[in-house]
Amino acid sequence: MVMISRIHPYADGNDLPASRDFYVEVFGLEVAMEDPVLCLRSPDNPTAQVIIPPRGAEHPPPRFGIDVGEPAAVDAAHAEAVRRGLRVVYPLTDEPWGVRRFFVEDPGGTVVNVLAHLR
Repeated sequence: MVMISRIHPYADGNDLPASRDFYVEVFGLEVAMEDPVLCLRSPDNPTAQVIIPPRGAEHPPPRFGIDVGEPAAVDAAHAEAVRRGLRVVYPLTDEPWGVRRFFVEDPGGTVVNVLAHLR
C-alpha cells in the first residue's frame, strides 16, 4: 500500500516573480524552493504547497503531484502504471534536485507527477 505524504497542485508559470508575490502577499505562503520550480508552502502546514514551474520547463506539464513518500514507492507505482498499460509521459528519473519521479496520464488524460524525495 502506498503512503501518500502530500498532494500538491501545479499553477501556470507565466510570470514567476508575479506569482511568487501573489501567493506570498495574498495568502502568506513562504518560498520553499525556486529552482528548478517555484515551490510555495504554508508556514503552518509545510505539506500544503503550490508548485509553479516556469513555462515550458516540464513537458507535458503535470496538473498536480503525488508525493508517495519513498523512492521505492515511486518504483512500485511506476511498475503498476506500466502493468496497467497507462501512458508514462515522463520516464522514471532521479532528478539532480533530489527527487525520484515519473509522469503518468490518468484515464481522463490528466498528467500526474509521482514523486518522492531521495534520501
